[in-house]
Amino acid sequence: MVCLATLVGYLIGVGAYTFHYAKGTSYLSSDPASCANCHIMRPQYDSWQKSSHHAFATCNDCHLPPSGLAKWISKADNGFVHSKAFTLQDFHEPIRLRQVNVRVLQDNCLRCHAELVENSVADTSSFHAGSCVHCHRDVGHGPRAGLGGPMDWSNE
Repeated sequence: MVCLATLVGYLIGVGAYTFHYAKGTSYLSSDPASCANCHIMRPQYDSWQKSSHHAFATCNDCHLPPSGLAKWISKADNGFVHSKAFTLQDFHEPIRLRQVNVRVLQDNCLRCHAELVENSVADTSSFHAGSCVHCHRDVGHGPRAGLGGPMDWSNE
């Protein structure tokens, strides 16, 4: 029993230290700087600061559902996927959006720019047919450059 209690205490301690070291509470905010806590996201954060959307939209405005439970589920899902990928170093370079994130991004583009694009975007069901970022890649982040080169928006 003492061995089990020691193991549980150790796991809680390591987990708490990791959460503190990773600035875990910052991810509960909408501060774009929290996205750059992980060094791999620094190019995306830096390019967003130079983008046309810098004064109007944060990371969460584009990359998460706008509110409610869906926002927090998406935030937790992305946090888990990012933590796992960066810890195990098994992410694609340059970083790619997952299909679920492509849909969220597209929905947010249309939500913010509805009046401007209501007659322009016919099919939003596929990534390239009717996807705002297919033509407007440099709007949210400015010119693309990940650690391994230009951003890859394909979902191959």
